[in-house]
Amino acid sequence: MSFFFPSTRGAAAAAARGPEVRRAAWPAAISVLALLSVCPTAAPTAELTIVCGLQGIDHPHCRQAAETWAQARGHQVRVLPAPDDLPTRLRLYQELLEVGAPKPDVLEIDVVSPSLLAHHLLDLGPRIGAAAADYLPALIAADTVAGRLVALPYSLNFGLLFYRRDLLARSAMPVPDTWDALERAAAVVQDQERNAGNARFWGFLWQGARAEILTCNALEWIASWGGGTIVAAAGGVTIDNPAALFALQRASNWGGIISPASPREDTERDSVAQFAAGNAAFVRAWPGAWRRLNAADSPVRGKVGVAPLPKGGTDGIHAATLAGWQLAVSRSSAHPDLAAELVLYLTGEDAQRRRALELGLTPTRTALLTDPQIEAAQPYLRALSAGELTLVARPAVVTGRRYLQVSGLVQSAVASVLGGQVTAAQALKTLEHSLNVISRQGEDW
Repeated sequence: MSFFFPSTRGAAAAAARGPEVRRAAWPAAISVLALLSVCPTAAPTAELTIVCGLQGIDHPHCRQAAETWAQARGHQVRVLPAPDDLPTRLRLYQELLEVGAPKPDVLEIDVVSPSLLAHHLLDLGPRIGAAAADYLPALIAADTVAGRLVALPYSLNFGLLFYRRDLLARSAMPVPDTWDALERAAAVVQDQERNAGNARFWGFLWQGARAEILTCNALEWIASWGGGTIVAAAGGVTIDNPAALFALQRASNWGGIISPASPREDTERDSVAQFAAGNAAFVRAWPGAWRRLNAADSPVRGKVGVAPLPKGGTDGIHAATLAGWQLAVSRSSAHPDLAAELVLYLTGEDAQRRRALELGLTPTRTALLTDPQIEAAQPYLRALSAGELTLVARPAVVTGRRYLQVSGLVQSAVASVLGGQVTAAQALKTLEHSLNVISRQGEDW
C-alpha cells in the first residue's frame, strides 16, 4: 500500500462506499474526509470518523458499537477499517497527524505507538478522571507519555505457551514451568513424533522473522532470567548483562535441535499454522491463537492446552511481553470531547465483554479478567489474574520517538546471534554501545 494519497476522483469513489471501503482505498477515504471536514455543513449533528478493526477481525463489531453510540447520542459516525500492515498504518497516521488533518477523530493504535504519536494525541486523563483505574495498570502506564494519558486500552495481548495436551500425556511429560523443562519435553515429544513418521515435527516453535515480534520474543527470554528490559525506566541502557547474555545464548542453541534452524522468517501466523497442522509440541503465541486452534475446522481442536511462558529457572519469572490495541483521539479533531466519549464507550465494560465473548479478544478492564464467562472462554486469564504472569513492557515510553530505531537494533543483534554470525557477548556489547550513542548514555532519548 502506498503512503501517498490517490487522485481526488479515486478518493471520492472510495469514500462513497462508507464503512465498507476496501482496505486498499483507506488512505483515499481518509484524505477526502480530511478535506471535507475543513468546510463543515450546517448540520446540527456532529460526524466523527474512527479507524478500527484488528486485522479485519474486529471491524464489524467496532462499526456496530460505534453506530449504537452515535444513534443514542444523536450524532453520526463513519467507521473505516485499519490497514493490516502495521508499519503502513503507522506511517499513514503520522502523515495525517503531522499535517493537522481533522479526520480521523479516533485511531486504533498498538501499544508502542503512544510514545511515537503522543505529541499529536489528546490527553484523555482530564476527560475520564478516576475511570483510568478501571483498566489494567500496565496498559495505562504504556498509554501515559510525559504524564499525559494519550490512549485508552482496547484489547490486551501477551505472550503465552500453547502445547499439545495429548502428546505430553502420551510421553508422560508435565507442562513445563521452566525453560529447562521445556527443552526436555520438546526433545522427548519431538523424538516420539518423528519416530512415528512425522519428519516435519518440531518441539518448540516461536517467531524468528526480523520484525517487532522478534523483539517481543527476545524480551521474554531475557526478562524471564532477570535480564531486565533492554532500557531501564530511568533511561539507562541495561542490555549487556550476564542474565541477558545467558538467555540469548540459550535461545541460540534451540535452532536445528528443538526449533527450526535460523535464519528464519516465520511470523505469528506461520508458527501457529504449523502448530495447528500437528507439526509441533509447543508454540509461543498471542492469546488470539486459542480461538483459532479450537475452531471447528482445526485439526488440533480439543487437544491444546495453554500456560504461561516458562520461567528462567526456579528464581525466574513467567515473563510475557505486553502488547495490544489502544484507542486514541487526534488533537486536531473538531469534536475532541465527543471523540473521547466514544473511546470511553468502546473501551467500556459492556463493549469489552461482548468483544471477549464474541471475538475471543482479551479485555483490558481488570474487573473482566475474573468474569466467569470470559474466564471459561479464555482460560489463560487465570494465570494473569492470579499474578503468575509478569507483563513486561517494551521500552517504548522511555525511548519515545526513537523506539522503532531501538527495536530495529535489537532485532538485528538477536538475529545475528541466532544465525551464528556473532556471539551473544559480541552482539550485546555492540547493541549496548549503539543504544548509548543514540541516547547520549541513556540521558537524551
